[in-house]
Amino acid sequence: MNQKIPVTIVTGFLGSGKTTLLCGLLRMSRSRRYAILVNEFGEVSIDDTVLTRESGSKFAEVHSLNSGLVAYSNDELFLPTMRALRHRRDLIDHVLIETSGLALPTAVMEKLEGSELSCDFVLDATLVVVDAPLMLSGGFDLSGGCGRADAGIGSDKSIADVFQRQLEYADVVILNKIDEMDEADLLACEMRIRKQAPGVRFIELAFQAKLDPALAVGLRLNQPAYVESSRRLSLTAAGNSVSLAADNGHSHSNLGAHQHGIATHVHLHERDPGWLSFVLRTPERQQEDALTRALEEAAGSEPLLRCKGYAYLSSGGGKLLVQGVRSRISVRLVEEDTEPEAVSCDDISAPLCRPADHQHSGTHEHVHEHGDHEHVHGDHGHEHLVQEPISELVFIGYHLNRSNVQALLERVTGTTWQ
Repeated sequence: MNQKIPVTIVTGFLGSGKTTLLCGLLRMSRSRRYAILVNEFGEVSIDDTVLTRESGSKFAEVHSLNSGLVAYSNDELFLPTMRALRHRRDLIDHVLIETSGLALPTAVMEKLEGSELSCDFVLDATLVVVDAPLMLSGGFDLSGGCGRADAGIGSDKSIADVFQRQLEYADVVILNKIDEMDEADLLACEMRIRKQAPGVRFIELAFQAKLDPALAVGLRLNQPAYVESSRRLSLTAAGNSVSLAADNGHSHSNLGAHQHGIATHVHLHERDPGWLSFVLRTPERQQEDALTRALEEAAGSEPLLRCKGYAYLSSGGGKLLVQGVRSRISVRLVEEDTEPEAVSCDDISAPLCRPADHQHSGTHEHVHEHGDHEHVHGDHGHEHLVQEPISELVFIGYHLNRSNVQALLERVTGTTWQ
């Protein structure tokens, strides 16, 4: 009998830091071979490129699932991808699935327990990444707001509902973005998590968005009768070790299968059309300061929960990686010539390609990049194609107004967005 491939589901609300945490996990995992499935809410995928470029791992392949919410009825890629991984079990030690920030992990859990996958895969654990400062400030409460003063109770309730249900299905909660938090804040986060989701098994800390791989993968929390050597969880804050192993059995030992009630996995936003995502693009190059001001103004005037993407600099020499969580906007330079090509496969049902693979079609198309221009020479003639790079930004929010965001970007940056 073949040994089952363990699967870890990584979920968490928009902007919690799932991708950054996974990058750190890959950098620290050394020789463990991962297959990573990335799902985003929207038509353009950013996180798969970030994972491929910034993890620096030679033992990971990244696959983007953009046909819909991962494992839901409109997702045409999840099962074919998992089937392809099954045929390559000798090359894969662990599967990581990063869900959309608006998804619940239950759809994936149900598929893993179904007849098609249960013989080859087993759920190792469900991790929920939490933006700890945002939670502590009430950002997920019914009076938390979502980016503007008049956002209204509807948006607050929808945010609180998604966050609450993500916690309910967690085996492990990872408190992220905690570097500026003191011991009292960490304990307050612990108490809030325990009150909202008493079934959570472990609460771990990610300082500088880093987590020991031993606390994230290989936990076997959903395998019956598995007994691991007992260990207690301790939080290290301000140089002091603070034990949070309470009388709730906070230990990695003597744990049976965790039942989540996955039959109730219908996604919240399927019943709530207020969740919106759109992409704005421009061929015009951007000034970093102007773009940052535009995004900050958008976050202050619109119910913007998340923005991310790439923008090309007017000065040349690189592009900007944009990451925004509500009013917190980060824009930083990424050197174009250091970005590796993301793993992709045209036919996901075929054996999956590796980062080192080079597959060629029968047309032998040669592409040479020179600065900002791309020259394509086909087999038939000498067609010359010059294509300017396109800046793309993804915006996600609750009843977010596309026209307002577009007009604001155009006014502040002085460029045209569509």
